Amino acid sequence: MITNEQLQTIAQTLQTLGVCDETVSTLRQTHQPIHFTYCMDDDLPNHTPVLAQEAFNLYLIDGREHCLCLTSDLETATGVVVAEIIPE
Repeated sequence: MITNEQLQTIAQTLQTLGVCDETVSTLRQTHQPIHFTYCMDDDLPNHTPVLAQEAFNLYLIDGREHCLCLTSDLETATGVVVAEIIPE
């Protein structure tokens, strides 16, 4: 389970430190046992983020089953995808 408060804290960290591998590594250390994945937002077409910002979107991962999948349900979420938005 991931809470709205955790999502807000994660977003604040990304806004403060910037969206990069090092920040995602920091998130992994400070928000255990949440799983974090980092990618570009265009790698996730046709999905709606649970939290949208100018420089990034956050998506939730449900890892309860054998295969990972995206979810919008905070109760079943086990991880967060940090998806960087590259300005055009």
